[in-house]
Amino acid sequence: MQNVKEYIAQHKDRFINELIELLKIPSVSADPAYNQDVLNTADAVKDSLEKAGCDNVEICETPGYPIVYGEKIIDPNLPTVLVYGHYDVQPADPIELWDSPAFEPVIKKTDIHPEGAIFARGACDDKGQMYMHVKALEYMTSTGNLPCNVKFMIEGEEEVGSESLAWFVPRNKEKLANDVILISDTGMIANDIPSITTGLRGLSYVEVEVTGPNRDLHSGLYGGAVANPINILTNMIASLHDENNHITIPGFYDKVEELSREERDEMAKAPFSLQEYKDALDIDDVHGEAGYTTNERNSIRPTLDVNGIWGGYTGEGAKTVIASKAYAKISMRLVPGQDWEEITELFKKHFESIAPKSVKVVVTPHHGGQGYVTPIDNIGYQAASKAYQETFGVTPIPQRSGGSIPIVALFEQELKSKTILMGFGLNSDAIHSPNEHFGVWNYLKGIETIPYFYQYFTELSK
Repeated sequence: MQNVKEYIAQHKDRFINELIELLKIPSVSADPAYNQDVLNTADAVKDSLEKAGCDNVEICETPGYPIVYGEKIIDPNLPTVLVYGHYDVQPADPIELWDSPAFEPVIKKTDIHPEGAIFARGACDDKGQMYMHVKALEYMTSTGNLPCNVKFMIEGEEEVGSESLAWFVPRNKEKLANDVILISDTGMIANDIPSITTGLRGLSYVEVEVTGPNRDLHSGLYGGAVANPINILTNMIASLHDENNHITIPGFYDKVEELSREERDEMAKAPFSLQEYKDALDIDDVHGEAGYTTNERNSIRPTLDVNGIWGGYTGEGAKTVIASKAYAKISMRLVPGQDWEEITELFKKHFESIAPKSVKVVVTPHHGGQGYVTPIDNIGYQAASKAYQETFGVTPIPQRSGGSIPIVALFEQELKSKTILMGFGLNSDAIHSPNEHFGVWNYLKGIETIPYFYQYFTELSK
């Protein structure tokens, strides 16, 4: 594997240009207006897998957007790695906050990325990280360095809950059979402090609707006499946390895994500057559940956040109305032990119970998923750790993530496989936000590191 750096150096410009072309396609799965663009992206991924050396590539139809499947089987007796990624992206909104158009990729230098970063929606989440695996396969097949079998499953609905993937996986267990699943849809602490994600939070996502009068009312004629759904909704939401930012839903914490002091002390060894964290976000102070550090709050503790809220008149000028309806979208990040469907039901029951009789409340669940933990004594984790040591020169730190990849728990349930999360993005890459980007160095470093995972996993599997 000594020539991997040489191969990357030789093909660097092409690797970057290919990713840029992929990022130009606005594969926004949440908006039906982009339906054809999502389908076009699936075609582009299929084409890239074929060119990278997969012998069998197909676009698998589902009830929703298709799944791109590819495989390179060199010997059925060798281990098989299943690579998962997604080709859909978040909406670009609010588009006015982008420094350059979201789907017109540009490379710009930053303090964190002096070698340049690709700015575009999906650059890090997940097109850039997914495409690292495609290029890593190209290197291994073109140089004869592929030590085991590899399969790809790239979906188009991760950003909207992976509903079709949940339909596809149980129906294709034989096709997807593997010894380990490899995903790059997470990040690491810093470019000089690599880390491997060993835990993910689960997710429950709901929408709430509060209805008062049967129509919008004049706030002068009716104000003070009729319930205002916006006022009611904001009061209800405010009551979901107490003075210690503890979530007040009865039963919410019943199955929360409490980490030992020793485990929390190990987590605390990861380098972290609270001041730099605040400076990066331009905030004067942090906020969260009492009794826990910032890194604990966003990884090992459950949360409840309002992701959107609306109602009434929001246009230019004034319109004095009491809105008939008010809405909010709410997500709850869950820790291992909490069942997302149970938490969704607890939220629904509680939110309906705290509504005054002057309004009607409807809670609509959208999607969710379970939390997940990968043990560090797993050979997949050990192979990943050795791969990072090879290319970064240091041992990576195991780290739990605050994010959610609901399909990881599905994979273990249906395919009986452990998942290894080798992320190469950084917290500063602004995923899901305006000006999302992915460092060129990180992109190429991922391509360099991934082949070593295959080598070490094959060796450790003997």
